[in-house]
Amino acid sequence: MRQDKPGVLLVNLGTPDAPTTSAVKRYLKQFLSDKRVVDTPRWLWWPILNIGILPIRSPRVAKLYASVWTDEGSPLLVFSKRQRDALAAKLDIPVALGMSYGNPSLKSAVDDLMAQGVNKLIVLPLYPQFSCSTVASVWDGLSSLFAGYRSLPTVHFIRDYADHPAYIAALKASVERSFAQHGKPDLLLASFHGIPQRFANEGDDYPQRCHDTFDALKTALGLSDSEAMLTFQSRFGREPWLTPYTDETMQGLPAKGVKHVQVMSPGFASDCLETLEEINEQNREFFLHAGGTRFEYIPALNDDEAHIDMMLELVNQYR
Repeated sequence: MRQDKPGVLLVNLGTPDAPTTSAVKRYLKQFLSDKRVVDTPRWLWWPILNIGILPIRSPRVAKLYASVWTDEGSPLLVFSKRQRDALAAKLDIPVALGMSYGNPSLKSAVDDLMAQGVNKLIVLPLYPQFSCSTVASVWDGLSSLFAGYRSLPTVHFIRDYADHPAYIAALKASVERSFAQHGKPDLLLASFHGIPQRFANEGDDYPQRCHDTFDALKTALGLSDSEAMLTFQSRFGREPWLTPYTDETMQGLPAKGVKHVQVMSPGFASDCLETLEEINEQNREFFLHAGGTRFEYIPALNDDEAHIDMMLELVNQYR
């Protein structure tokens, strides 16, 4: 009789192996070749990517990565490994970490779990809000990977956890710690990663899931509409993305009387380039240069115990 042996696969986006032009170019090529990320026809996209984007962006992005790189490595990978280890310490089943792009790969993580006899796979993409460009890409990656297996595990795929009570409680606690340390700001700004508006028009419910997180958090904190705001960051290319844009908002807030702002990124399970450099460096400068006086970044939940306990709760429902 077949007996279930569960295991957990944590998945995040990924990161270059090093803050160098060659490593970043390799990573960006894999990332930007995913049709879930860029759906431009391949015949048109390949020359743009390989001739235009990669040679220009890779050195520039490598410098940005170098500005946040730590002695342990890329922040996203460092925190993701800590999350894996912390969750494993609370469980009596195997836990592996895989990345959609870069290393450790999805294949290496799945191979590791199956080598341990896992035949019941609980997949937790570390994206709180579903998007076709992130969570659906994990689904695609696993489907492609399993095409090469003779035997398949039972798969429980956690779509997202945008308004899960334990997630909202962990976010609330992180905000309250910041308020206690720095004082209550004029505005709490929640910056989520953007996607092209066209994706939403075609059915991606990501914007709604971001609002679900934001509305639940705002209610939990007892903040009014004037005390909290949602924006979208990291737009790329020329087509319209979800608005309001974080950078433009930052530049306009001081003129509206907002002089003290605290910023969080509830769409990121781990601090990474988009939070540590784009938010805490670039957007801090935008705000202060425009006349703001105080800017504090509220870190991602990373390996905070409440965050790990939330993961445990999500996983345990499929044990």
